[in-house]
Amino acid sequence: MSNYLFDEFNGVSPAEWKQQIQVDLKGADYNETLLWKTEEGITVKPFYTKEDRTNTKVNTPQKGFAICQSIFIDDEKKANAFAIDSLQRGASSIHFLAKKEFDYKTLLKGIDTENTTIYFSFDFLSSEFTKGLASFINSDKCYFNTDIIGHLASSGNWYSNLKNDHTQLEEIVKTTKNAICINASIYQNAGATITQQLAYALAHANEYLNHFGSTVASNIHFNFSVGSNYFFEIAKLRAFRILWDSLLKEYNTDTTAHIFAEPSKRNKTIYDYNVNMLRTTSECMSAILGGANTVSNSSYDKIFHQPNEFGERISRNQLLILQQESELAEAQNIADGAYYIETITQQLAQKALEIFKQIEQGGGFLKQLKEGVIQRKIKESADKEQQLFDSGELVLLGTNKIQNENDKMKNDLEVSPFLKIRNEKTLIQPIIQKRLSEKLEQERLQDE
Repeated sequence: MSNYLFDEFNGVSPAEWKQQIQVDLKGADYNETLLWKTEEGITVKPFYTKEDRTNTKVNTPQKGFAICQSIFIDDEKKANAFAIDSLQRGASSIHFLAKKEFDYKTLLKGIDTENTTIYFSFDFLSSEFTKGLASFINSDKCYFNTDIIGHLASSGNWYSNLKNDHTQLEEIVKTTKNAICINASIYQNAGATITQQLAYALAHANEYLNHFGSTVASNIHFNFSVGSNYFFEIAKLRAFRILWDSLLKEYNTDTTAHIFAEPSKRNKTIYDYNVNMLRTTSECMSAILGGANTVSNSSYDKIFHQPNEFGERISRNQLLILQQESELAEAQNIADGAYYIETITQQLAQKALEIFKQIEQGGGFLKQLKEGVIQRKIKESADKEQQLFDSGELVLLGTNKIQNENDKMKNDLEVSPFLKIRNEKTLIQPIIQKRLSEKLEQERLQDE
């Protein structure tokens, strides 16, 4: 191949780029005009070059991601029919959610459990039930989202008590593959910064490694929620893989992180709700390019409607379009070599590692959770983000910017989209997951 075209142009150094930019600014200050600092403390530049590359290896999964359909188990036969229909219409994975024990033989009838990746999230803890279900399925593609620490963090209480929860988990881990899930979505949906999310997910996982030892690493998988900061969210998942690999080296073991990703709840709105489709499309794309193993989308009306066929079909089709028409079916490594993404990936990992070390020096994640340190740090970040939204600097289109005055929602709320105030006594202060637009939406509803 001839280099004629390339030989015709001289290379341009970063210093020359900056010099030309300063000329074009016509006296305006370069740093004040074009540099901006994120809540994570990362300074973003107007351009990046090959000198910014870190060449850090990210241990990404095999090519391809699974499209997941999330299904709440209210009726086993209906949930089974929904799962089979979803698999026939493009899904390759199912996420079942349950508040109580269920008839898993009826639920899984006709589903190819050997070749279908299945996730289970329970609002209860039962070693006997979990072991029985795992034995019935008997597949490496089955994942149990068992997370006693995550339950404590989000609810403020153990399932029953510390001793019993640990005993139940130990029984599950003895015989069940993929038994432990680190629910890092809690931190994103509560308003934590990206570096906090990464550090807390790592420290959260380290509690299980400390308790069970390095052999449990292959039994751990991760749930992340993905926000709307497109490139930073791509970098977030890549940074976590770097951090996880680094942590496991300290335990003289290694295993590739399995990541289940879904859109954030924090930025979803009830007014101009169709914009939620744009938000979830961007977030799912970040998850795919960031290297998630499985992506489960949320329907545009999830926060205020009962599950419905139209909303679920649209959300699934969003992923199918990204996978098939946008040709992102094997895009996990597509960000390799991208100057900007590589740079922020490394910076996020470094800053998260600093927070992780502070947590460990302070006695570990569980200790700081019980002392309220983690909750306080997240609340500080969430309050800053809320102030940006309230002032209009952080924009949610159709909600705090370009409102449609004719948009009425009072009669369309099938479920409450607002934070539920609980009166029960808790052992610790729970981490509160709340949407940014709740207060503004409540005020608009009162005026309808």
